[in-house]
Amino acid sequence: MSNIKVSRQHNLPMDEARSKAEALAEDLGREFNVNYEWNGNQLDFKRSGVKGDLKVKEDSIDVDLHLGLLARPFKSRIEQELHKHLDHLVRG
Repeated sequence: MSNIKVSRQHNLPMDEARSKAEALAEDLGREFNVNYEWNGNQLDFKRSGVKGDLKVKEDSIDVDLHLGLLARPFKSRIEQELHKHLDHLVRG
């Protein structure tokens, strides 16, 4: 599997950061058929060929994404989109 790890610092209150992460998960769920579930402050998500987690911490949001064989050719595009979404998420 190919991995993508992205982290963003934030100054948001924890509940706001988590709420924004939830909104992001809902959007991605609708747009890309991503299934997700909260496990404490960790959002676990899965889709055919892709799985990972998003951890909401006091001062950062960390994403760890694992791409299956069929998703690997799209790694660069997926990583660009992930950066874009996280940048938008942490803007207070």
